[in-house]
Order: sequence, then C-alpha cells, then structure tokens
Amino acid sequence: MSIRLYETAQLDPSALVRRKDSTTISVCLPARNEANTVGAILDIITAELMAPGGPPLVDDVLVLDDGSTDATAAVAAAHGARVVAVDTILPEVGPGRGKGNVLWRSLAATTSDLIVWCDADVTSFRSRYVCGLLAPLLEDPSVGFVKGYYDRPTVEAGLGGGRVTELVARPLLSRFFPGLAALRQPLAGEMAGRREVLEAVPFVQGYGVETGLIIDVASRFGLDCLVQVDLGVRRHRHQPLAALAVQATEVLQVVLDRVGLGNTEGKVDLQRADGSVVEVPLVQWPPMASLIDHGGRIRPRPETARD
Repeated sequence: MSIRLYETAQLDPSALVRRKDSTTISVCLPARNEANTVGAILDIITAELMAPGGPPLVDDVLVLDDGSTDATAAVAAAHGARVVAVDTILPEVGPGRGKGNVLWRSLAATTSDLIVWCDADVTSFRSRYVCGLLAPLLEDPSVGFVKGYYDRPTVEAGLGGGRVTELVARPLLSRFFPGLAALRQPLAGEMAGRREVLEAVPFVQGYGVETGLIIDVASRFGLDCLVQVDLGVRRHRHQPLAALAVQATEVLQVVLDRVGLGNTEGKVDLQRADGSVVEVPLVQWPPMASLIDHGGRIRPRPETARD
C-alpha cells in the first residue's frame, strides 16, 4: 500500500465553505525574520479566504513569531494576522527549539478542528495552497493528515529544490518505511491535519519534525490516513549546502530513532571538513494529548526529554 495522490475536484473556496459546515479552520505560519514575505501571504489569505460578505473558509490566521529580530511581528499584525510570540505559548512546559517546537505549540495557540501550516518565506503563495490542503480533509473523513507537493524551481535552469529530500530523506524512507517513499515532498512545510491526529503524535523539535510526523501518523493511524496533493509551483529562499547538512543530520536521526537505531544520548556531532563540530540534538515533545488533564489544562512538564 502506498500514499494516495488526492485529486482535488474543486478548489473553489465557496464550495469548500459549503463542505466545511461547522468545522473550524486555522492557518498557522511559523515565522522567524520573514518581514519581507509574510505580508503578501497574509493579504492573499485575508482577501480570498476570510473576505467579509460571506462565511469564511479560514476562521483564524496565526503568525507564530519565533524570536524574530526584524519587523515580522509588526508586518504580520498590520496585514491582519493574529501574532503570537512562540515563547509565550505554554511557558509552563519549558523552552524548546526549532521549527518542530513552533508547530507543536501552535496546537495550543488555536482551538480549531483543522490546522493548516504554511511556510512564511514563500514568494509564490496562492490561496490554492490552503484550499488544496483542506479539500481532502473536508471531502473525506478518513483523511487525517495532508502533505503538499509542488515543483520547486531554482535560479539554475533545469534544477529543482529538494536536495535533502532526494539525497537523504527518500533513500532512508525507501529502506525503512517504503510506503512513505512515495511522498513526493516528504519534507514539505505546507501540510494540514485534524486536531485529534496531530495531538496524538510526538513532535520532533527541529528540522526533523516533518519526517517524524509522517512516520508517526502512518504508524499510529495507517497509510490510508495520509494523502498528498499537488499545490503547483513553490518558490522560496534556498539554503546553502552547509546549512542543509544540519537539516540532513536531523532527518537521519529521526529515521534511525524510529527504527531503534538512534543515539541513546539523543544527539550527534556533525563534523565539518574544516574541523569544526556542530552538535545536533534530537529532542521531541510528547503528544499534546498526553499533557492535557481531565479539566482540559496543560500539566506542567519542565523537562524536554525524549519520550
């Protein structure tokens, strides 16, 4: 069995609104120093998916500001977002790090039934990103988690993005989780899920979060719970190779951890050719549902140890 390609028959927001009924939807944008791009993304969401004069498709658009030193927060607020500083969400559980920490805390920053995540550095953003991710969830109750895929052109003619995907993630998934290797963009930042699914799995705190999510959702809920949709073309800022080495190491760690071959200390040293060493930890938050007591409150958990 392999991951389904979901053919979206209808991406008209008004048609999706009719399917939505009483379901609530949040779009969450993790952002660190994205003042140059986040405003245009928000303008599209607010104008096309939250426009006055009719029921909105998106009920809440949230920018999670992860320690920006530029004007990200101010720009996001000026363009209609609810802006929340990441370190103010669940301070009782202690500090975290990286993208996965932001995504995990976003579950506590909104109460919506469906959560859509989109990266804030995209320059080709269109409302079809959100509509495409939501359509399977609104049309098929068996779908719990949706990954986007797209063409990723770079400035070099004929070359696409996805270096970590093709050189690290896909070979590892093919070896250890072959059903997931059919995901065209397993590391895509554009994804969406049902709250009950997202709250039931752990979140790796750093760049390994997308890899951990697809493995853990498939393990807990089955491959049929996951689908992927074509979002068209995605353009964004590309990272240099040296920065991608850290991301690749985190992806490697997550896969090895999930098959019982991980480092028991939860970290590895990435040694660079110049002799420098970068410590790459593997830290993860437990399922959000495991921290909620019977009164709906988050139980304090000061440690950030792996579960």
